[in-house]
Amino acid sequence: MRAHFAIRLLHHVLLLGLLLPFARSASAQRNEVLGEVELIGATKIEKTSGVWVDGQYLGFLKELKGSKKILLLPGQHDIAVRQDGYQDFSEKITVRPGAKQTISVKMVKDPRFKMPSVFSEIKLSVTPDRAAVFVDDQFVGHVGEFGGVGKSLLIAPGHRKITISLPGYQTFSTEVDLAPNQKFQIKTDLMKEGTTQAGSPSDRR
Repeated sequence: MRAHFAIRLLHHVLLLGLLLPFARSASAQRNEVLGEVELIGATKIEKTSGVWVDGQYLGFLKELKGSKKILLLPGQHDIAVRQDGYQDFSEKITVRPGAKQTISVKMVKDPRFKMPSVFSEIKLSVTPDRAAVFVDDQFVGHVGEFGGVGKSLLIAPGHRKITISLPGYQTFSTEVDLAPNQKFQIKTDLMKEGTTQAGSPSDRR
C-alpha cells in the first residue's frame, strides 16, 4: 500500500516538474507578444486625466505604470484621454509584438465649458479611490480628487446622476437632487464583481 502511494506521489511530482517549465514558457511567450504603451503628461491636468483603451476605462494617467502599465495585443487600438473642462485627447495606434511606444498627452481647454455661478458640493469617501467618477455620464475625475480635507466635487445644482466605476468592480450609481450650496456625501466601498454591493450615499446638510 505504501509502495503504491509512493509511486503515485512520484508520478505527481514528475508531472508538476514537467508542467511548471511549460507554464513559465507560456507566460514568457505571452509577455513577448504583448506591446507596451506609455502615456506621458507634463502637468497635473494630464496626470489626473482618465484613460480609455478601445472604450474600456483603465485608470488615471499617472498610475498606469509598473504593475498597472498598459500592455496590449498587437494591432490597432484607440486611445482616449479625458478630463472635465478639456477636449478629449484621442489617438489611434498600432501596437507591435514586444515593442514599447510612448505617447505625449496634451490636454486643451474646451472653449464651450462654463463653470456654474452657483455650486453644490459632493464629498466622496469611496474605495478604491482610483475609481472613475461620472456626473450625468460625463467623466469628471477619479475618487481621490474629491475626498479628504479640502477636496470635494463642485457641480451645478439640480437633478444629477453620479456614477463611480472601475474595471473588475461593480459600478455604483445614484441619482440626487441638489439644492444650491447643498453639501452631500457619498460613502461606499466598491465590491468586486461577483459579490453583493453594499453602501449608500448619505446626505450631509
